[in-house]
Amino acid sequence: MSHVESPIRQKWVTNTDTYNQISRDVIKPIESKPNLRWLGATAFSGLVMTIGFALIGWTIWEGIGTWGLNRTVGWAFDITNFVFWVGIGHAGTLISAVLLLFRQKWRNSINRASEAMTIFAVLCAGLFPLLHMGRPWLGLWFLPLPNTRGSLWVNFNSPLLWDVFAISTYLTVSLVFWYLGMVPDFATIRDRLKRLGRNIASYIYGLLAFGWEGSSRNWSRYEIVSLILAGLATPLVLSVHSIVSMDFATSVIPGWHTTIFPPYFVAGAIFSGFGMVQTLMVVTRKVYKLENYITLDHMESIAKIVIATGSLVGLAYMTEFFVAWYSGSIWERYTFVNRAFGPMAWAYWIMFSCNVITPQLFWFRAIRRNMVLTFIISIFVNVGMWFERFVIIVTSLYRDFLPSSWTNYIPTYVEIGIFTGTLGLFMFCYFLFSKYLPVVNMFEVKTLLTHPKKPDGLEGAREPESVNA
Repeated sequence: MSHVESPIRQKWVTNTDTYNQISRDVIKPIESKPNLRWLGATAFSGLVMTIGFALIGWTIWEGIGTWGLNRTVGWAFDITNFVFWVGIGHAGTLISAVLLLFRQKWRNSINRASEAMTIFAVLCAGLFPLLHMGRPWLGLWFLPLPNTRGSLWVNFNSPLLWDVFAISTYLTVSLVFWYLGMVPDFATIRDRLKRLGRNIASYIYGLLAFGWEGSSRNWSRYEIVSLILAGLATPLVLSVHSIVSMDFATSVIPGWHTTIFPPYFVAGAIFSGFGMVQTLMVVTRKVYKLENYITLDHMESIAKIVIATGSLVGLAYMTEFFVAWYSGSIWERYTFVNRAFGPMAWAYWIMFSCNVITPQLFWFRAIRRNMVLTFIISIFVNVGMWFERFVIIVTSLYRDFLPSSWTNYIPTYVEIGIFTGTLGLFMFCYFLFSKYLPVVNMFEVKTLLTHPKKPDGLEGAREPESVNA
């Protein structure tokens, strides 16, 4: 009897018809020895990361005077980088949790890498609240724990404390969700390596798999916990960046004191996060030959979200100008006019062109399915979103209420080096992840095969257990 399928049914896996083939393709980088290109890229990113950490140490040793801050601009690269990296992490939570709850099948191939991206981006962001303390070795004082310091407790009205709570909660939930999703894949890797006679590696992945057997009880508990974590993680998409935006909105600085910031920051965070997902997926699918699992349809779906969120960001930009005019406040009006036409207008127009104009190219299907153009546009999105945070912070501060204190801001090599170091940290972690952990969620991709053939070869006896949902 022949199978009849709907002609409109979306195929998210191409040129693949067995579970065994999916396992082979995904696990191949783990089974093979590191090549020179991977070693070179990892070593370079590690060097950049090391330089960044050295400059962080120099900052702690010498003080904030090593940065380009002045009497007017008290926040600049540091808080810009913090908000930028928190935003990058939003796409992972959205793809993992929100799209899981809405049963979107196209997430299955990209959620693993997106979740890893979230973890690494939050690690980069978490460096900056520690630097903002001035004395990072006293970081334990941020925790509201019983102590011997008398009446010295954390200040719950402090935006810095809000950041600590937001980052720690976000990192914890994202890390648990990410690790939980890899447990069935660790079991598959364990079994394959054991059959290849690589007992030490098999033992390590077996420890990571927590004794996973692929039984009905395992899968039942796995799915329940996954849905619970997805329900917990979904509010984080809205709450974390809303809290970050309130770092600014609770102040009285023109350009910051506005109620549009929470939804504006959330839309911008999802926009920048999906821009980074595009950047990583274009490279990952090509380098690891995963075009059959991260298909052009996946990339097109991501591009559509970039269009939607980019349009929301553009609407927020225009709303800011309208509210500044409608408010009747001369200070608010001047702030936004100065952003667009003042001495630092170049930063504003880089932001506007990258975030509003460039993503509109994705309206054309040919561009959405062209990986070279997609990669270039995604880089523009990331550049534009960094400049958005820079514009919000610096151009609201460098000309304050007292014209005699007006001054320009010029970053020092220390600030630039620290930001570059966080890029190195992010890429270093991603390179290690893509080599030693499954970059594609194997068991979820296997559920996308409509009529899989019987598994063959190395995993013939055990493979069906890894998809026995």
